Amino acid sequence: MFSRFRTSPLITSPRTVLLGCVVLATAAVSGCGSTEVKRVDSNEEIALSDRWNATDSRLVAEEMVTDMVSFPWATEFEMDHGRNPTVIIQRISNKSHEHIAVDTFINDIKRSIIRSGKASFVASGEERESVRDERSDQELNAKDAKSQGQEKAADYALSGTLNSIVDQADKERVTFYQVDLKLIDMESNIEVWNGQKKIQKYQKKSSFGL
Repeated sequence: MFSRFRTSPLITSPRTVLLGCVVLATAAVSGCGSTEVKRVDSNEEIALSDRWNATDSRLVAEEMVTDMVSFPWATEFEMDHGRNPTVIIQRISNKSHEHIAVDTFINDIKRSIIRSGKASFVASGEERESVRDERSDQELNAKDAKSQGQEKAADYALSGTLNSIVDQADKERVTFYQVDLKLIDMESNIEVWNGQKKIQKYQKKSSFGL
């Protein structure tokens, strides 16, 4: 005896079909995604956010050093002593709201000063200890080793701070950076230069998102 009931075909609502298409489309886009990597010029700025970046570090160092060596201290020292002054970086503190590679900024400052031709650099305390250890080893094992006690003292000390202020409302944000540096005469403790550089960045996030 045949059953009086027949199996009905699957009936799908338009809403279910639409939802299924969306899921499939999303999966297809995710599956087709790719990562692209290419080499770019290290001096080219690629700003992915309003955070402090390598371009900020380089430009701030160059501008502040240009201003610093334009002051009379370097020329006056050379006239009085017949040589370029030597500078040591005591400390540059990061007091901003984010992690900043201060060592990179310090190296940018060093390169800018050396390129200016107006001053020379003296190694920091940690660097000097490493050099002294190497010199001691050479005195024991090398014929033409450099003798101890011939280090050049610093004539000027550079120090400073890096600060920031963030102002944000909804999807808009303004980040303000301020770098303050000062140069002190090691003999007289006179401040021969004080420089300041400000950077302001505006970021607005799109209201459209997936």
